[in-house]
Amino acid sequence: MAGSSHGHTPAAWTGVTIAFIGFCVAGAFMVMAQPVGFWAGMVIVLLGGVVGMIMRSMGLGQPKGSGALRHTAPAVVTPEPAGAKS
Repeated sequence: MAGSSHGHTPAAWTGVTIAFIGFCVAGAFMVMAQPVGFWAGMVIVLLGGVVGMIMRSMGLGQPKGSGALRHTAPAVVTPEPAGAKS
């Protein structure tokens, strides 16, 4: 994924950050046995996805055609002679 810049956009970072905060909120309220807080956290998680999609539609996401992986030729490895010193 690193070769295709998957997720290295402001839209992706913002959406994931908001969703992570919502996940933490929902988890904390689940431990405290507060259903309303848990569902509020889940709404924040969904809000992260919506914000990410809105930012992508505004042009802050990865262009649609750039998702393909770039293939490179494999590296050629040549063995060292038996008596070679490093």
